[in-house]
Amino acid sequence: MVALAVPGLSALKRLCSVALFVSQLYVFSGRAGSLMTTEHSKQQFVSTKGVTSPSTSTPYTKTETTEIPFYVSKCPSNGLCSKLPPDCMTCKTNFSCVYGKLATFDCKIKPQIHCIDQRNNEVENFTINMTCQFCWQLEPADYVCTNSTSCMTVSCPRQRYNATCTVHDHIHCLGNRVFPKMLYCNWTGGYKWSTALALSITLGGFGADRFYLGQWREGLGKLFSFGGLGIWTLIDVLLIGVGYVGPADGSLYI
Repeated sequence: MVALAVPGLSALKRLCSVALFVSQLYVFSGRAGSLMTTEHSKQQFVSTKGVTSPSTSTPYTKTETTEIPFYVSKCPSNGLCSKLPPDCMTCKTNFSCVYGKLATFDCKIKPQIHCIDQRNNEVENFTINMTCQFCWQLEPADYVCTNSTSCMTVSCPRQRYNATCTVHDHIHCLGNRVFPKMLYCNWTGGYKWSTALALSITLGGFGADRFYLGQWREGLGKLFSFGGLGIWTLIDVLLIGVGYVGPADGSLYI
C-alpha cells in the first residue's frame, strides 16, 4: 500500500512542476509581448511625429514681386541721359574739381531707367557737366525750405530758425540733397503795413492801430488814455511808419 502511494506522489509532484513551468512560461511570454508592443508604438509615434501629413501641410510657393522703385515716376523714358533728374542716376565724385568751376562727372543710370545719348543710342554710362559745389552752397533760388510760423520776424537782433531745405529736381550738386540750414524768420500773417499806418494816423488816438496788429493790451491803454493825450499816437505813427512796430504774432507786413 505504501509502495503504491509513493509512485502516485511522485507523479503528482511532476505534474505540479510541469504546471508551474507552463504558467511561468505564459507569464514571461505575455510580458515580452507587451514590451514589444510598447516599443513598437513608441517608434511609430516618433516616426509619425517627425512627418507631417501631406494633406494638412501648406505647399511652399515661391512668389516673385516686381516692385517699381520710387524714382521711376520722376525719370522720363527714352530721354537724354544728361537731362535726367539727379534721382535717376548715380555719379562718381570728381575729387579734382575746383569749387565754383564746371567739372565733368561719370554717371550711371539706375535700374529700370532707359535713356539715350546725343546719337540716339541707349546707354547706361554717360557724363554730365555741373558746377563743383555742395548742395548747401547753392543759391537760395535753387532749393526750397520749410517755413516757421513761430519765430519773431520783428526783433533785434533778427531771429533765426532751423529749416530743412530740399534741392529742386533739375539742379545737380554734391552731397545730400536734403540738408538743414539756419534762416532768418521771414513769414507773414496777412497784415498790411499800409492799413496799419492809415489806422495809426486816423484812429490812433483810440488804439485802432494796436488792435489791428493784435496788440490788444496797448490798444486798451491808448483807448482809455486818449492816445496818451496825443503823444503816444504820434510816437506810434513814427514807429509803424519805419516798420519798428509790427504784428503781435511776429510776422512781416505784406
